[in-house]
Amino acid sequence: MNTPLADRLRPKTVEEVAGQKHLLSEGKILRKIIESKQLPNLIFYGPSGVGKTTVARIIAENCGKKLCYLNATTASTADIKEIIGSIGTVDAMGGILLYLDEIQYFNKKQQQILLSYIENGDITLIAATTENPYFYVYNAILSRSTVFEFKTLSSEDISEVVKRGVKVLSGEENRKIELSDENALKISRAAAGDVRRALNMLELCIMLGEKGKDIVIEDDTVEQILSGNSVRYDREGDEHYDIISAYQKSMRGSDPDAAIYYLGRLLAAGDLPSACRRLLVCANEDVGLAYPQIIPIVKAAVDTANAVGLPEARLPLANAVILVATCPKSVSAHDAINAAMQDIERGLVGDVPRHLQNKHFDGEDAEIKGQHYLYPHSFKGHYVNQQYLPDIVKNKKYYEYGDNKNEQLFKEYWEKVKSFDKK
Repeated sequence: MNTPLADRLRPKTVEEVAGQKHLLSEGKILRKIIESKQLPNLIFYGPSGVGKTTVARIIAENCGKKLCYLNATTASTADIKEIIGSIGTVDAMGGILLYLDEIQYFNKKQQQILLSYIENGDITLIAATTENPYFYVYNAILSRSTVFEFKTLSSEDISEVVKRGVKVLSGEENRKIELSDENALKISRAAAGDVRRALNMLELCIMLGEKGKDIVIEDDTVEQILSGNSVRYDREGDEHYDIISAYQKSMRGSDPDAAIYYLGRLLAAGDLPSACRRLLVCANEDVGLAYPQIIPIVKAAVDTANAVGLPEARLPLANAVILVATCPKSVSAHDAINAAMQDIERGLVGDVPRHLQNKHFDGEDAEIKGQHYLYPHSFKGHYVNQQYLPDIVKNKKYYEYGDNKNEQLFKEYWEKVKSFDKK
């Protein structure tokens, strides 16, 4: 049978939909909308393979409208106009329900074409997207729609669908197919929330068995299939930002186990640039002056990783990530530059003090002539007290020593040196 198993198992009723209990349980808003058949414009937002298209089809079959389907990755303006042209025809007397998949790929002009027809009710829109609609959907459409977020399915939800798939395949092929609960759960976990992927892996497991004979799907077969199918990662979607955020926050939080795990997630998906960039940022932002030697060390690890490429790049990056995670932390430099830039952005920008300026003569209007710069190396401890900041911020203190051993040693050193100047 050429139709994918995921399509053959597609639920026909709300009760058959896996997961999404927060939307589809009795009394929930989306469930009430479906049962009322009074359909507003809807936007379904969430990762792939979690039931957005399935729920849209169930709605379409119950609302009495003509269903039109467009995928924004391939649809053109001409396709939109063709749907608009069917408004008021005999087969669209009840109105048109447009299911627009991947709406984020429609540009602003294409979305605007739909707008007036959505406003007057000629077209009811159900749009689906894997991206955050508040970033990608035209505001005028967004304000006229109700947004529902579809969640990633749990392994248990998907496991039930996998078991149902086994029963369906057994009946279609007229043979006994056995899959243990443990292996069903393994497949479900590897699918990372995507029902379609889980069912595709199930079909692959069965393809490896002999034709026409009863089969037991063995552990080894499952492991072979899972080895190349366990990573779901979209470099342009929200999950990309979730993983790199967790990666950096785990290093910042000094958890080497979590940091190395998220590094593995990035590298398994081939996202070497994000792994390197965030590692460099974390070394500077979160370790910083607590162990400043880490900056050239991490840079060398990143350079090595980019030179050798994957899979070997995992080794220098693993060393650097664990080092960053286990180092003492300091945000003193981070806080200092942020505070200084905040003052600059507020307009606290004054003239550089005369003795620091790059000029060695004075005009006739100068009240005090001469630069009068004091050369620190001519003084004990290579330090002399003089004003460096502009007058408008001359009493500002941007840098505070961190409480780590390294910065406290520097603080002790400079307190001693500056005490010479007071004598």
